[in-house]
Amino acid sequence: MSDDKIPDCLLESNSQAIRVAIEAAMEARRVLQHYWEHGVEIREKGPKDLVSQADTESETAITNRIRDCFPDHAILGEESGFTGPERSPNCWIIDPLDGTTNFAHRIPHFATSIAFYHEGEPQVGVIVNPITDEWYVAVRGKGAWYNGQQCGVSLESELGKTVVGFGFYYDRGMMMRSTLETIADFFQAGVHGVRRFGTASLDLGFVGRGLFGVFFEYQLSPWDYAAGRLFVEEAGGRVTDCSGRLLQLVGKSSVLATNGRLHEAAQRIVATHHARNGYQQ
Repeated sequence: MSDDKIPDCLLESNSQAIRVAIEAAMEARRVLQHYWEHGVEIREKGPKDLVSQADTESETAITNRIRDCFPDHAILGEESGFTGPERSPNCWIIDPLDGTTNFAHRIPHFATSIAFYHEGEPQVGVIVNPITDEWYVAVRGKGAWYNGQQCGVSLESELGKTVVGFGFYYDRGMMMRSTLETIADFFQAGVHGVRRFGTASLDLGFVGRGLFGVFFEYQLSPWDYAAGRLFVEEAGGRVTDCSGRLLQLVGKSSVLATNGRLHEAAQRIVATHHARNGYQQ
């Protein structure tokens, strides 16, 4: 990582959490770069749900760095689950390799996502693509930053002038059909196009950078959106579930992220098929 990828104003914010998050992300980045260059065995932990040694080793590198500095903090990781004091007001939420399917198929679009929450509210979010060395960093009250430059959401107020990002869960049944029906409705609303890149944390980064006006997915886990949520909000956007409620950090949730101006119009579309097919939360 070059020095200009993280702005001085964040490093000088007297927040040890942002420094630890960046250092942990750099550790994970080294692990993932190694396996990207030398190869790794991929296995299935569930139907169409892939995992590799790269996932587990990068998560270990992240958790070790956090534990060294904050032994009394809780950690929620995709591979290891919840560890640490159950009643701690401080919780780190990590996805060591978001986009394992892309990684497995040699598509260089995946990321490490690290978020720090205090009393259930996001304080720090760091997302890094270890291959392209793209850094998305957000600190509560200090904005969203992409490769050292502060960024903001799109100013577009019409669905017909935007691009919609979306994701699929591993379910290939009703939830997939709900997603496809929703995409059809977005096309009927005249959107410029839809994109499915397979890495939710980076999709949320695209909303924060103003590339997507809307992103939705009907089932995600907290580690998929914990850091990206803060990035979108600090960029001036809005993130809820598909029914318009605040996201929770327990269990799975639908996610709708927009530039704010498009939220109500997008929510009317995504909520329709979510509820119709039995996925309303």
